[in-house]
Amino acid sequence: MNKSPLRIAAACLATATAFAAAPAHAGRTLDGIKSRGQVVCGVNPGLAGFSAAGSNGKWAGLDVDICRAVAAAVLGDGGKVQYVPLNAQQRFTALQSGEVDVLSRNTTFSLTRDASLGLHQTVVTYYDGQGFMVPTKSKIKSVKQLKGQTVCVESGTTTEKNLTDYSKANNLAIKPVVFEKVEAATGAYFAGRCMAYTTDASGLASVRNKEAKVPSGHVILPELISKEPLGPMVRRGDDEWFAIVKWVVYGLIEAEEYGITQANLEQMKTSVNPVVQRILGTTEDSGKFLGLERDWMARAIRTTGNYGEIFERNVGPKSALALPRGLNNQWNKEGLMYAFPNR
Repeated sequence: MNKSPLRIAAACLATATAFAAAPAHAGRTLDGIKSRGQVVCGVNPGLAGFSAAGSNGKWAGLDVDICRAVAAAVLGDGGKVQYVPLNAQQRFTALQSGEVDVLSRNTTFSLTRDASLGLHQTVVTYYDGQGFMVPTKSKIKSVKQLKGQTVCVESGTTTEKNLTDYSKANNLAIKPVVFEKVEAATGAYFAGRCMAYTTDASGLASVRNKEAKVPSGHVILPELISKEPLGPMVRRGDDEWFAIVKWVVYGLIEAEEYGITQANLEQMKTSVNPVVQRILGTTEDSGKFLGLERDWMARAIRTTGNYGEIFERNVGPKSALALPRGLNNQWNKEGLMYAFPNR
């Protein structure tokens, strides 16, 4: 018996609606995390402001807080994280092999990394660019003055390739001095083996603050020679986990946009703003689409605060690094932080 087009359309709509409303399967990565009771997070061994272990062994930094927020969202406790320090050469293999669940380690998003490593780039958590640090006494004011000079750089990074490309494009004949570990590169620079050291501008500020005997004896040149969008990465093949990490970061950014903070979280649960209600799970259960509890985002904010609080605490103007908000401000404050909507 033939069915009318209207009946067929109605049946298709009903089926689509049913699928859209269905709770998400947790996914094997989340299943493993729940089984062991920890999120395993790959981090930089020691980049102050982003990920570094204190004298008490406690990890801190912007990248560390992203891991804590994810753990709070999925396990209800931001302390349930195992941190695995990884150098630039180890980081992708550790994620590919399943040694870590998420790589939150000042890692640049690029076409090659997205398309050839079997990994997913999630959301940018810090917009950066590659810069150069030189001794103040060198009187160097511009990267162009490094023509023919030696520059210390870490191997296996976008930094190394950018340096080569920039030198060639500008006929500078820069001489890279390449080291496998960042500690070796920075040590060589401070020992005077190179005229300059190059990495992401945020990393330069971190290194100068942490390692220079006299920070004022080193200047970070004003030019940036690249775009370095940094953020967490996950393995391909587990779309559920990819969605969770992505939406936790978006949630932190959107929480700042709507004024939800660590301090006013409970008060904001009574807000009449529909967006705030959705973020905090007071009227709608978005957690079911991710295989999480209804208050997944509230848990994350309670643990770390919103994105702005994370930034200010770890790298902002009042922190040891004293970095300006700049491009990492909200989209409606002349920045690039633009969260996809939680709806």
